[in-house]
Amino acid sequence: MNYTQAFRNPELAQKWVSSIKSLTTKRWRIMEVCGGQTHSIIKYGIDQLLADDIELIHGPGCPVCVTPLAYIDKALAIATQPNVIFCSFGDMLRVPSSHQDLLSLKAQGADIRIVYSPLDALTIAEQSPDKEVVFFGVGFETTAPTTALAAYQAKLKHLQNFSLLICHVRVPPVMQALLATENYRVQGFLGAGHVCSIMGFHEYAPISLQHKMPIVITGFEPVDILQGIYGCVKQLEEGRFVVENQYARIVKEAGNLPAQALMQKVFNVVNRNWRGLGEIANSGLALSTEYDEWNAENRFLVGDINTLEPVECRSGDVLQGLIKPVECAEFGKNCTPEHPLGATMVSTEGACAAYYRYRQI
Repeated sequence: MNYTQAFRNPELAQKWVSSIKSLTTKRWRIMEVCGGQTHSIIKYGIDQLLADDIELIHGPGCPVCVTPLAYIDKALAIATQPNVIFCSFGDMLRVPSSHQDLLSLKAQGADIRIVYSPLDALTIAEQSPDKEVVFFGVGFETTAPTTALAAYQAKLKHLQNFSLLICHVRVPPVMQALLATENYRVQGFLGAGHVCSIMGFHEYAPISLQHKMPIVITGFEPVDILQGIYGCVKQLEEGRFVVENQYARIVKEAGNLPAQALMQKVFNVVNRNWRGLGEIANSGLALSTEYDEWNAENRFLVGDINTLEPVECRSGDVLQGLIKPVECAEFGKNCTPEHPLGATMVSTEGACAAYYRYRQI
């Protein structure tokens, strides 16, 4: 059975494009929050199909892209320690730090391993009792539950050679932060479907109400995105501002309650720096006191590392929707996937990577 065919149907997609065009009386500006949505939009040319009617603004929904430079430097500092096995998702390995990336450090002999789950790193720790095994936990609420489960299991098993470098972030606070800036241009949001599959969407109602902002929780296939845009435009044209759920086949209003309960047990909500955006209140997750024994920042004494972002990289402006990637003077010249200045050019969800791959200048 093909689970995506119906959501990539060209005839159906064209019908939704026509519906959007017939509904639109003025040019609206809509931000897709998730980097996966950005890649679908650019890959399938949705922004070009709607260019005369809708401006699609790319948001800060790439978890790799918003991981601050300081945490990449912390990861490198830990991975260079003797007797350490450093475990990470693969898309973090080529993110540039202040001097190199994890992949080049691996090539120099550091024991850096790509894993597909924090539980893989936990297994490595159990199998390597003479090594310190560290997992690099990044991402939004989508990936945070499995990191929480790894911490929970480590405590349950009294696993002393395992720790976590945590840089998880939360979506609603960054949406609030964007809307609090003087130069924000967003008139509606496509909400991140995968995040809402965990957290539900009850947190978005206050944002919609406060800022008179339509928010449509949206999936990732072309028809999903077009339906989400249609829902946003319909609200804007009618002067309504509520939260709607286009992604109902996956997302429920309450979300995944067991996952939320585990996250609440393991994590505390904290302020967090975002790459290119600065500190955002209550936007991060950190290990609670009960699990602080497994905090790699404390274990390896890297908590004080604080690295400034490179001024030549405009990824912060891209992540805020202030510019498109091609408006950066370095795009495709001094900044390419082979030699990136920032994470937006190497992440599989980065806007710059999407434009470089699908929209050659």
